[in-house]
Amino acid sequence: MSLDNQIELDIAIIGGGSAGISLAAKLDGPNTRVFEPRSPAERDVSWSTWANEEQMAELAPAIVGSWDQWRIVDAQSEVVHQTAEYRYTSLSSAQYLSYCEGRLSDSVQLVRASAENITTQGQGGCFSAAGQQYRAKKIYDNRPPAMDDNGLIQHFLGVEIHTKHPISNPEIATLMDFRVDQSRGLHFIYMLPFADNRLLIESTMISTSIEDKQWYLQAIKQWLDEQGIEIEKLLREEMGVIPMHRVTPQNPDLATIGAASGAVRQSSGYAFSAIQAQMKALANGIAAGELDVPAPIPVSLMRMDKIFNTVLLARPDLRVSIFMRTAKALSGDGFARFMLGTASLMDWTKVILAMPKLPFIKAVFSRD
Repeated sequence: MSLDNQIELDIAIIGGGSAGISLAAKLDGPNTRVFEPRSPAERDVSWSTWANEEQMAELAPAIVGSWDQWRIVDAQSEVVHQTAEYRYTSLSSAQYLSYCEGRLSDSVQLVRASAENITTQGQGGCFSAAGQQYRAKKIYDNRPPAMDDNGLIQHFLGVEIHTKHPISNPEIATLMDFRVDQSRGLHFIYMLPFADNRLLIESTMISTSIEDKQWYLQAIKQWLDEQGIEIEKLLREEMGVIPMHRVTPQNPDLATIGAASGAVRQSSGYAFSAIQAQMKALANGIAAGELDVPAPIPVSLMRMDKIFNTVLLARPDLRVSIFMRTAKALSGDGFARFMLGTASLMDWTKVILAMPKLPFIKAVFSRD
């Protein structure tokens, strides 16, 4: 294609996922384009985070449910947390992406196409999209990263249902119910009651291999049967795989944002809050002329997560116990901070004191 038709950009954002479109919505001034082939509706899944009052207001257009109480359950006990500072919040990714797309400034345009044939030049590069040639001074890559074939992953299948009868305690979200088959990895049921007769329920595994679809569905059916919950109507299904290990960007020569930059907590799989903080800091940096991507998670926290995962892999017998001990050691606000990656020194002290010492000491000195 002739360079006479090449469009010059200050910033190109490759991929309009959570990070890419969040960054785009915060930019005003630089000539920017976001390249994303799929519509929000084609990518609709549930995202969750803990949000304070200010964040709840910002996320309001995408919120489908929120709870100030949640529970974690095993065969012996149940921990119910209640929080004053945070609400566990479920978002529709389609509604969030649409909301951000609708907030783009005049200097930012969305191109509903994939960026192809990318060649890097300094901090930017050239590429094509929908038959048009582009050159950008700076490229941010929000495409999904490659995962290690043998790496630890969180994988799940979920269904949203209407129930025949109202459930009890719809004001409490079930974050982890471990009363399911634990033979193939750390397995739990995750259930969000959007109303007393509308639920999202997921069979979630933390292991190194994905199960077939029927395995997850059977776990969901068994759990519903044990709770005495009958399905009146199946509304939708969703599946997902979240890396809980170090990932590889599609193009290591590009500046990555979001999951490809390491924004997923390796001990929990949560990413939304880290991505939001990273995109806010990056947008502020761009406004000040600083184009480098901030680290989404502190190195010290990444090291702690690695130790945590080392124990999970080495000691299957302790997997459920570790999560239950963590929940029991912390208050509701403390648990939310811990999962968000903003735990206080006191929060960390409580968790460390609650853990079995020898397995974690061994993990600290592990060379893996």
